[in-house]
Amino acid sequence: MDVLLINPDSSAKAYQELAKVYSAIEPPTWALLLAESCRAQDFGVGILDCDAERLSLAESVQRVRDIKPRLVVLVVYGQNPNSGTTSMIGALALAQALKQSGVQSPICFVGSHASALPMEVLKHDCVDIVLLNEGVYALHDLLRGNLGTDLPHVKGIGYKKAGPGGFSLPTLNPPQKVVPQDRMDIDLPGYAWDLLPYREKPLDLYRAHFWHAGFDHAQRMPFAAIYTSLGCNFGCDFCMINILNRVDNGEGINASHSRGMRFWSPEWVGREMRKLAAMGVRTLRISDEMFFLNRRYYKPVLQQAIDEQFDFNMWAYSRVDTVRQDALALFKQAGVNWLALGIEAGNQSVRQEVSKGSFQEVNIRDVCKTVNDADIYIISNYIFGFPGDTQDTMQQTLDLALELNTEMANMYPCQALPGSPMYHTAQKNGWPLPDSYAGYAFLSYESQPLPTHHLSSAEVLKFRDAAWQAYFTSPAYLELVESTFGAQQRKHVEDMASVRLKRQLLGD
Repeated sequence: MDVLLINPDSSAKAYQELAKVYSAIEPPTWALLLAESCRAQDFGVGILDCDAERLSLAESVQRVRDIKPRLVVLVVYGQNPNSGTTSMIGALALAQALKQSGVQSPICFVGSHASALPMEVLKHDCVDIVLLNEGVYALHDLLRGNLGTDLPHVKGIGYKKAGPGGFSLPTLNPPQKVVPQDRMDIDLPGYAWDLLPYREKPLDLYRAHFWHAGFDHAQRMPFAAIYTSLGCNFGCDFCMINILNRVDNGEGINASHSRGMRFWSPEWVGREMRKLAAMGVRTLRISDEMFFLNRRYYKPVLQQAIDEQFDFNMWAYSRVDTVRQDALALFKQAGVNWLALGIEAGNQSVRQEVSKGSFQEVNIRDVCKTVNDADIYIISNYIFGFPGDTQDTMQQTLDLALELNTEMANMYPCQALPGSPMYHTAQKNGWPLPDSYAGYAFLSYESQPLPTHHLSSAEVLKFRDAAWQAYFTSPAYLELVESTFGAQQRKHVEDMASVRLKRQLLGD
């Protein structure tokens, strides 16, 4: 085998007790894309999904020893913006265990965190190589070489070269391009679904987000997630999504410097959806950051889902200012039953500060009503602890959430995620940042959000946790769940709300 792509398991630390039942287990999107891309170049490829199989470190190490790949690649990436950094928890633990066990294969890291902070990742003794940006062409070039003396000539990687006194010196080679629009279908030709583990049938180790299945545990598997596009045209301060587009090794580069979107063809998307439907998948996430943005691309994708009667239960993302009322019927008919809206903050000035004025001001209440009137459920996303937040403005965000009372709400403490503009602002201003990768995990014991200009990290985290409890124990919300999904589903939500997170910052 030329390359083994590994999805590490960081779930226990990232989600605490929620990892056992309530957190989703998503297919490793970028491992699947890279695997199929390498197979198209005639390389031997495998995927080891430690997360889905819930492998111990010892079990994972033994799998690698048995396979003996030329190159081990830890894919440090996930669907949530912070997942690349939080995945470093499991990735580093596994890389260290592999080195200690005597595995001779070079160990490579790829993903959003590695692209954001490549030199920092290379400083770890257990990391031999990093791939910058998405790493497609750099990985191909690595596998064509000897993984040794030719490393100085491979664009788009960082590695360790011998320095004075035998010390290794982390160094970055000139950058490599990302896959251009006209090569998307060719150089990223699909997902290697057949390489994923399963218990009895494909994708049955993967479970949908609890709410995506209508709070019904029995409907969560099998589950899949796909992209129809990559990247985002916007550059919000708190987001690092576009760091995977990075083609500049300079200091101070952040995600806003490489904003932009690339699309696969509707035919490509239809082929992948067809595969998933044939494998029995019904619950499907469209992971695009901005699916509901460009009608030219989303309309043919949705029309195919209608014409071929895939009967998926899908969810997709939209900004509150890009929802088009005249398109909602198409979304619903195609099976998009959930729409995630980035509401972020209840206070307009706080929201505009971090979105750099890119939001067109709209009436959020009217947008939510328009979506619900189309018989589409809403996942509203809120962030507590933006730099301008006070107790009063965070209360405004909670009050708005309770008023909107959407079928699902995500509530995040604000983090200065590596690769985001906010991370560089925090460094420049000396704002305290987490001292561990688990500190960037929203739900972890070690979670350490940014302080605001007015509040400490602990005050932000305390408010966020109390806000979450207030929302999910609200009588109005529980009545909505029961009337929409059923009495048993209400009981499932109540059970979920009884799981209390422990927080180091709050003295637990």
